[in-house]
Amino acid sequence: MDSMNLPGRWGEGSSERPSAEETAFYRTLVDNLYDGVYFVNSERMITYWNKGAERLTGYTREEVAGRRCFDNILEHIDETGRCLCVEGCPLKGTIEDGIVRETEVYLKHKLGHRVPVSVRSAPIRNSIGQIVGAVEVFSDVSAKKHVERRAMELEGLAYLDPLTGLANRRYTELRLQQMIQDVRLFDRVVGVLLIDVDRFKHVNDTWGHMTGDLVLRAVSKTLERNIRNCDVAGRWGGDEFLILFLDADLLLLRDIAERCRMLAGATSIDVHSQVRVTIALGATLLRAEDSSESAVHRADQLMYRSKDFGGNRVTLG
Repeated sequence: MDSMNLPGRWGEGSSERPSAEETAFYRTLVDNLYDGVYFVNSERMITYWNKGAERLTGYTREEVAGRRCFDNILEHIDETGRCLCVEGCPLKGTIEDGIVRETEVYLKHKLGHRVPVSVRSAPIRNSIGQIVGAVEVFSDVSAKKHVERRAMELEGLAYLDPLTGLANRRYTELRLQQMIQDVRLFDRVVGVLLIDVDRFKHVNDTWGHMTGDLVLRAVSKTLERNIRNCDVAGRWGGDEFLILFLDADLLLLRDIAERCRMLAGATSIDVHSQVRVTIALGATLLRAEDSSESAVHRADQLMYRSKDFGGNRVTLG
């Protein structure tokens, strides 16, 4: 994406202005892009927010126009959990040096869950080449079509959890049994991750079950959108989730579990006050002698060790 030249209010000292017909054409064109697009001026104030951005973030144009991107509306974070809106903002760097940037970050949807997006930023220049702002284009890089296909499959087989949209326990148990057979017959390596939402009873008791449901939905979407297509994420029961990872050794399993922990910890629900979310995780590899009960029991014990240490923690074994 090369730098853009925009006239009118962007171009200081420029007499060139698009006609009303041209303005309407380009607005319609950008509004109908699947990707999110927004413009900021040199002060990083958001001056344009397309319908793709509304769809991907949940925030309407009226909610963001006139605000500055460093107001941290979307709370962009990187793989390490670093807040890019405060430190390392691609738009800020592009405005300063004119270099086109592309990176992958995690934005916070209005509903609270984290969405992985590919972000591309480019400078906006006036007719004499001065940088007067920047444009950011962002795309959802989660396996959207795969998720939709899996959801349709599970719904058709009555294997869909109605609250979270994840696989239900019945389906997850079937896949676990299949993977145990893969371990025995083909010596495959399979990771099991059992997850429990920290202090979930306190959330229900303090803010009510409707808020508790929002927390479960936000956590489930964050988990599902940030695992691989071949992995299986299911609601195990209550506030517990089980994820099965194919061909994941202990090192990879640890890295994936830590990423899930970090992204869940960056999730929050806005009700009367902001409800922060953390999770406790138990991670283990399937063994040839395992039954589904023994594998889940081992992961469950590891998860409770994480809770014994205060939650927001991964325990491997």
